[in-house]
Amino acid sequence: MPYNKRLTLNLSGKLLSLEHPVVMGIINVTPDSFYPDSRVSGEEALRTRVDELIREGAAIADVGAYSSRPGAEEVSSEEERRRLTPILRLLRDEYPELPVSVDTFRAEVARFAVEEYGATIINDISGGGLDKDMYRTIADIQVAYILMHMRGNPKTMGEMTDYKDVTLDVLDYFIQRIGQLRELGVHDIILDPGFGFSKTLEQNYELLERLGEIHTTLSEPLLVGVSRKSMIYRLLNSSPSEALNGTTALNAFALERGAKIIRVHDVAPAMEAIKLYEAMQPYQRRDEAIHYTYHRQDPAN
Repeated sequence: MPYNKRLTLNLSGKLLSLEHPVVMGIINVTPDSFYPDSRVSGEEALRTRVDELIREGAAIADVGAYSSRPGAEEVSSEEERRRLTPILRLLRDEYPELPVSVDTFRAEVARFAVEEYGATIINDISGGGLDKDMYRTIADIQVAYILMHMRGNPKTMGEMTDYKDVTLDVLDYFIQRIGQLRELGVHDIILDPGFGFSKTLEQNYELLERLGEIHTTLSEPLLVGVSRKSMIYRLLNSSPSEALNGTTALNAFALERGAKIIRVHDVAPAMEAIKLYEAMQPYQRRDEAIHYTYHRQDPAN
């Protein structure tokens, strides 16, 4: 593991500790997100959703106004800002202590959310690939940045899955882009391997199984978002509404492999997964210490 593993995020002057994993709760203000039950509109419904996230233990709210599911309607930047305004205003005015992430790949929307409404994280599904101005904008507005792996765009990503080694390709992608961001002065970077984006069903599971390779190679914290995605319900021949149990199972695997932020529609089950994972850690550390001592005492091993 990198000796300088990042365990805090500077969110516009407030430190968020990642010594223990945290949950990012999703707020969708799109009319066409892939999981219909996650769609929220109207002030009272938005307030109810935020209250639910906080009550169940979310450390971050992630707000999205542009559905990235395959075949989703394209949305103009003006419409994206219009959809975002009510929830960002509510969060700024009534929940100022809750860190807010905005899910956008557009630099102008990122600037709008940060400068007008105080968002502290930009969650870019394209890793800067869909807007050449994104990296410089992030450096200018100085917020935390979620760097996600994706090839192409939401319309073409399903055809761009020709990897020699999906995990090493994702790792190379991160290394290259982290370097670009660091050169521009971006300090707080979160890595999202992009489950469900430009990856086959099998590649998603290979990447999840080998997530620890990314965790032990890079210092930046890992975010995992598998909540109710097709990698679960396609494998189980079910639907997004039936994918909560599978989501919780995969979140547990992700935690075991180093994830520090779990992005979910359902906060309470994710918090339970973290609590159970944390309960195992003293015993895991004990076993690691015993293993280390044994090998130190027996050089032949």
